[in-house]
Amino acid sequence: MKKITLPLTDDVIKDLHAGDSVLISGSVLTGRDAAHKRLYELIEKGEPLPVDINGEVIYYVGPAPAKPGHAVGPAGPTSSYRMDKYTPALLDRGLKGMIGKGARNQDVVESMIKNGAVYFAAIGGAAALISKSITKSEVLAYEDLGTEAIHRFYIKDFPAIVVIDSQGKTVLKK
Repeated sequence: MKKITLPLTDDVIKDLHAGDSVLISGSVLTGRDAAHKRLYELIEKGEPLPVDINGEVIYYVGPAPAKPGHAVGPAGPTSSYRMDKYTPALLDRGLKGMIGKGARNQDVVESMIKNGAVYFAAIGGAAALISKSITKSEVLAYEDLGTEAIHRFYIKDFPAIVVIDSQGKTVLKK
C-alpha cells in the first residue's frame, strides 16, 4: 500500500503503476456531469474557469448531505465514462488525476499519456466508508448544482487503486 500526498508531482505520478493500492491524503476537487459540462463550455469559449485545475485531482462524486459532526454524507464514486467527453480538455489544462469507477475511453487514455496523468478507482458500494476519509468540504463553484457543485474535499488516507497509470497501462480488461 502506497501512501501519497496531494498535490501530485510528476515524480509521484511516474512511480504509480496500474494495480497499485494507495491511500491518498491532501485535497481534491469534486465534480460530476453538470459541472464538467460547464467547465468544458468555458474552455470551448476561451473563458477562464471558476477554479484552477492545474495540478489538481478531481473526484467524480455527488456526496449525500452531511449528518451532524461529519464533513459529508456517503460519498461513493460516480461512473467515470460520463465525464469522458470533457476529460481531455481538462487534462490539457493541467488536471493530473481523476478518481471514479469503471473504464475510460481511448481518447482519455491517450490524453493521460500525453499529459502525464493518472486515474484512480474508488470502491463502488463503499460510500459510507469512503466518507470517513473526508475531513472537510467546501463549495468552490456552481453552488446551484447542490451536491454536484464543485467542492474541495480535504482527505486523509482515502483508499483507491491505480486503474490506469501515466503510461496507459490498465488493470481493466480490454
